[in-house]
Amino acid sequence: MRLQLSEDDRAFREEMRRFFTTEVPEEIRQTVIEGRELSKEQIVEAMRVMNGAGLAVPHWPEEYGGRGWSDLQRHLWYDEMQRAGVPPPLAFNASMIGPVLTQFGTQEQKDRFLPATANLDIWWAQGFSEPDAGSDLASLRTSAVRDGDEWVVNGQKTWTTLGQHADWIFMLVRTDPEAKKQRGISMLLIDMSLPGVEVRPIELIDGGHEVNEVWFDDVRVPGDLLVGELNQGWTIAKFLLGNERVGVAPVTATKRALARLKEVAADVVADDPLARARIAELENELLALELTALRVAAHSTDGEPHPASSVLKLKGSELQQAVSELAVDLAGPGSLASGADDDSALASWQRGSTPRYLNLRKASIYGGSNEIQRQIIASRILGL
Repeated sequence: MRLQLSEDDRAFREEMRRFFTTEVPEEIRQTVIEGRELSKEQIVEAMRVMNGAGLAVPHWPEEYGGRGWSDLQRHLWYDEMQRAGVPPPLAFNASMIGPVLTQFGTQEQKDRFLPATANLDIWWAQGFSEPDAGSDLASLRTSAVRDGDEWVVNGQKTWTTLGQHADWIFMLVRTDPEAKKQRGISMLLIDMSLPGVEVRPIELIDGGHEVNEVWFDDVRVPGDLLVGELNQGWTIAKFLLGNERVGVAPVTATKRALARLKEVAADVVADDPLARARIAELENELLALELTALRVAAHSTDGEPHPASSVLKLKGSELQQAVSELAVDLAGPGSLASGADDDSALASWQRGSTPRYLNLRKASIYGGSNEIQRQIIASRILGL
């Protein structure tokens, strides 16, 4: 394994570092670095700045805006983005529906949606999860029945992340109730402004509004918005979820969060040897994970993630949560004051520590649960 970058790779890293630290507005990057919530406008602006420079969707086919980079270059691009505090391109657009349309979409769908998707002129939501289906995605019940030139959709999706901002939703629907459950599913693209679509907010344990229920009541969808072949939805879903799991363990962002915690809580850490020991252990584990990430990037071929990427997801999410837990401990009683405003005598990192800790509980589940990653590691890496 080669642990040092070549001269070309170092130059590439410097090019990315310069772009992210000089072209993306400082206010947006500081919001990320301080752990504050980004507005929709900030997310859109950051992605449009990147897209303007050809850096929003480098992993797409080159004919649709991709850059033809190596896996290592893509790793360095993502690494420097996190280091600078730049919000990554919206995953629903860049990592989910975009690659799906390049692979399975009609030429008309590609021409209509891909440029707007890369530039975030369209904000997409993902409509996969449903009540009572749990992790068994194939048990979904939202139906789409053909009526002339249209599909009539009825049902409910849940945990629709940032659906309150979405213009369109890509979703799995049951199109053949008589087939085995994985074989009777298709994917549709649905305009969220159509009559019969209703978004209902779900309040999270941290007090935030990040996810939603989305209801569909006799929503009439043009027939040409079916993606791929009829009842090919399960195949498309597996393709999409493979892309979703890439980059779900932001090692550099976690390193940045730990470094900032050391800085803002320096007075507390100075008087607490146990806290210093925890920080040292976390830094060592993050360094080991960073080297693993480089190994995964070096060994990936043809765009397929190496099985060790499951280690990144599993360990990366655990370290994210461990750093957030350390922040709560260092904040002490101040961590309970999440409702205080900027006039409070407490520092913002103290007030925000508990909401961030609670929010990151989700990291064990999204992008393929940690239990699933353990199964992959056991069977495909350890051969158990």
